[in-house]
Amino acid sequence: MGSVRVREKYIMLVDDNEDDVDLTLMALQRNNIVNEIVVAKGGDEALAYLLHQTKIKEPPKLPAVILLDINMPGVDGLQVLKQIRADEYTRRIPVVILTSSGEHRDLLEGYNLGANSYIRKPVDFNKFADAVRQLGLYWLAINEPPEHNT
Repeated sequence: MGSVRVREKYIMLVDDNEDDVDLTLMALQRNNIVNEIVVAKGGDEALAYLLHQTKIKEPPKLPAVILLDINMPGVDGLQVLKQIRADEYTRRIPVVILTSSGEHRDLLEGYNLGANSYIRKPVDFNKFADAVRQLGLYWLAINEPPEHNT
């Protein structure tokens, strides 16, 4: 299978767990998804990055999709999602909650706050890699996002 890289689109991965970050990056690499990956190691870091991008005088270079863990210390993923949806420049970025949480209330709250998808991280790496492949192909190659500045 050839590499997947679509029009300089990039993925933002927000996760404080180094092992989960490494597994996600490995799954992307295994599936030949070679787009840039911006890793934020927590909610504060993700919001600082996104808000910085929207303050640049050129049109913001925002991610094609955000893969967001919700169980993080400090600013958790649901708070990040709420702030993303409240900002005029970031509100249309697709956000996929990618979490180990099996709590039904987390799923409901994620959708209530505007998540585009909620995926529970499979324990098995092969299943996880397949889920990441499908995510990458859909959000990078198939989905047609709106312009961020409209």
